[in-house]
Amino acid sequence: MDGTVIDYAAVFQALPGMVALLTPDLVVADANVEFLRGAGRSREQVVGRYLFEVFPENPHDPAATGMRNLEASLRRAVTTGERDAMALQRYDVENPERPGEWDERYWSPVNTPVLGPDGSVVLVVHRVEEVTELIRARGRRDTSRVGSRARVLEAELYTRARELQQLNERLRQAHAREREVALALQEAMLPARPQVKYRQVAVRYRPAVGALNVCGDWYDLVDLVGGNRIGVSVGDVVGHGLEAAGVMGQLRSALSAASRVAGGPAQALDVLGRYAHVVDGAESATAVTTFIDFDDRRITYSSAGHPPPVLVHRDGRVEFLDRATDPPLDARPEPTQRPQAGTRYGAGATLALYTDGLVERRHEDIDTGLTRLAESLARHRDEDPEFLADAVLMELLPPGGATDDTALVIVRL
Repeated sequence: MDGTVIDYAAVFQALPGMVALLTPDLVVADANVEFLRGAGRSREQVVGRYLFEVFPENPHDPAATGMRNLEASLRRAVTTGERDAMALQRYDVENPERPGEWDERYWSPVNTPVLGPDGSVVLVVHRVEEVTELIRARGRRDTSRVGSRARVLEAELYTRARELQQLNERLRQAHAREREVALALQEAMLPARPQVKYRQVAVRYRPAVGALNVCGDWYDLVDLVGGNRIGVSVGDVVGHGLEAAGVMGQLRSALSAASRVAGGPAQALDVLGRYAHVVDGAESATAVTTFIDFDDRRITYSSAGHPPPVLVHRDGRVEFLDRATDPPLDARPEPTQRPQAGTRYGAGATLALYTDGLVERRHEDIDTGLTRLAESLARHRDEDPEFLADAVLMELLPPGGATDDTALVIVRL
């Protein structure tokens, strides 16, 4: 345009349909003129109040489901961050001129989330189209064969719409149960306490936000044979749900076993890469593993397409361990020897391994997230690992939660 300033508040009020803006708690933040007119309510009666306090269910109809269905749709929009269109709904409204009397009303609602800069839902656009007059007009037609057939088709359409909504709800419940099973599987395979003798370690796992968004992030810590050494690894399996969680468990177990007998992290990833070739669902999986020698104060590492570990020295200097990076585990038709690098550290340094859910954001270069992580680790480097892990998650994860799983391991060296 030619620089014209658009008054979006005026545009909202002039919208031809019934539209209300709701907070994630389902409080009405604003409503346009058409919404107030169609609902028969004043602005003071609606704005700033809980939606279902203004529009409760018809208490005289024990079979009424309109309020319950609408609330479920709005909650889904808030939880998933995705648009939710509803089937035709009967939702009676109390007559504003005759309290206690309820008018039979029919609506076609659509609920669309509005995302903030951090990706969380800040508002829900609740748009409704009233079709009450259409339903009534169908009912007023004459009893001729054509009119009778039209009413039958209308009733059939309404019945099928209700059945479709019920089917969708059963599918959502099935997916929710799958997510619960996947999370339980992940928790069983990712113990909250490190399974190593060394105790200056903190581990965190945060599942993604969203009813179906269960992924395959994992971490592992293992005591290594020979000397005062441990292996620390993290990885990420592409995909969601039980399949991703199952593949994650297989790769984690395989790397844990390989690390115990491998000559170094590169050899351990070589073995894991060969194994990934025969595991369905391991395509494009990534992993990074570090071998820490506490006596020699040396970290040896190798990465298969994974974001680099971060070493924060006691003086605050930050070192990304990115000199041994290779493609993901199953990227090459034939496995080849992977690179390996090493670095030394002084007493009191901190090592952090993580998955991309901690640093990647929509519409943002990953280097921005890596810088944010480095600054957070350096700022809290004198804290104990447990406090440090919580501080990093608090500062880096969006307020509404990340859209990808996040695993984090902190080791005080």
